[in-house]
Amino acid sequence: MQAANPYLTFDGKTEEAFRFYRSVFGGEFEAFIRMKDMGGGPPGATPPELERIAHVALPIGKDDMLMGSDTVPSMGHTLTTGNNFHIALAPESGEEADRLFAGLSAGGAVQMPLQQTMWAEKYGSFVDRFGVQWMISYAGNVQFEPPKE
Repeated sequence: MQAANPYLTFDGKTEEAFRFYRSVFGGEFEAFIRMKDMGGGPPGATPPELERIAHVALPIGKDDMLMGSDTVPSMGHTLTTGNNFHIALAPESGEEADRLFAGLSAGGAVQMPLQQTMWAEKYGSFVDRFGVQWMISYAGNVQFEPPKE
């Protein structure tokens, strides 16, 4: 396993929250991507939603990263305290991604099946049988270059 990091979700407050976190931890954003930067944004997203944050990553230690994104209400996303964080795993191989996804999601509820995305060879998310939210993301050979702020 390469890393396990916290991933926070906000309802339009990600930019404000992460600018605050950066003021405390210091450093520079490794990624700062708006919804509109992701292939034009989610289908049906409103103009204000396109300005929301699709992904932000802030180093908070030698090997640790605090990451986050905003919800997209027009896609049916709602934020409730308790569903606003995930544990994001970065496996070292596609096989490890498959094993972790299958094992941890057993008896849980898959939110997004493990599949290729514009940022990863294999990405998926689920809630395990204990109510913990997980993301599995294996970049592999995908060379996604997010715009830097």
